[in-house]
Amino acid sequence: MEWFLIFVSVAVVWLASLCKILHSSFYPNQSPFLNNNAGSIQKKNVLLVIAHPDDESMFFSPTINQLTSRGHNVHILCMSTDVRKEELYRASAILKLPLQQVTALDHPDFQDGFGKVWNSNKLAKIVEKKIFAHAIDMVYQSLFHNLQVATPHHQSIWKIITFDNYGVSGHCNHRDVHQGVRRFILDTSKRYIEAWELVSSNIVRKYSGPIDIWLSFWSVKGEMHCLVNEHPLRSYAAMSQHLSQWVWFRKLFVSFSSYTYVNTLRKINNGQVL
Repeated sequence: MEWFLIFVSVAVVWLASLCKILHSSFYPNQSPFLNNNAGSIQKKNVLLVIAHPDDESMFFSPTINQLTSRGHNVHILCMSTDVRKEELYRASAILKLPLQQVTALDHPDFQDGFGKVWNSNKLAKIVEKKIFAHAIDMVYQSLFHNLQVATPHHQSIWKIITFDNYGVSGHCNHRDVHQGVRRFILDTSKRYIEAWELVSSNIVRKYSGPIDIWLSFWSVKGEMHCLVNEHPLRSYAAMSQHLSQWVWFRKLFVSFSSYTYVNTLRKINNGQVL
């Protein structure tokens, strides 16, 4: 009888969590994370830095869906690739990201695998190059279309989002990408750029599915934001485009992982010592 009550309680909370997601999809709120320092809600450019194709679908889809549904431009910089580049492009299309905003590198120093250390200084230089190239492209488009840019960084990359120091799963490549972004933030002169990290959770919360929405809201404090996935089925469809990775345990992961339903982002302190 006790086990039955526990099962019913979990099922009720699970159902309530799904209702919360459904409510968010019909009545989206405006997260403070999407505001600039002045509090206005202008359309901005956000750079998502990931280690592998499929990271965007497995871990960051709530953030991507929130940003794109509100008109922000999300750019992906994927540090490693192989035969999965086309899978990344197909998944990005499902997530409403134009292909010209998706960059997949094939760098000999950044190959997928445990035990392969990625140099944080090289990663920081690649992030810097990506942001600089985007700024040049925006200036060119403004001149070509005879547009006026309100401020020097009006159309520049506004925020960078990446893994935290644990990298959700503890994968060394995820952790190295975090260190690279932190190195860029410490070294850059572009102080208007903010960097945010995806907070890793313990294994119980990690596999609690939509129930973790409530725990995430309660745990947010300081410079943290909780973003609920308003389109979880889109996340599942995006991950299914990674056919080389779409095996039974990843199907279960996408279904039961809290990262399919909610992302908690924490600001990276640019004064923090590496």
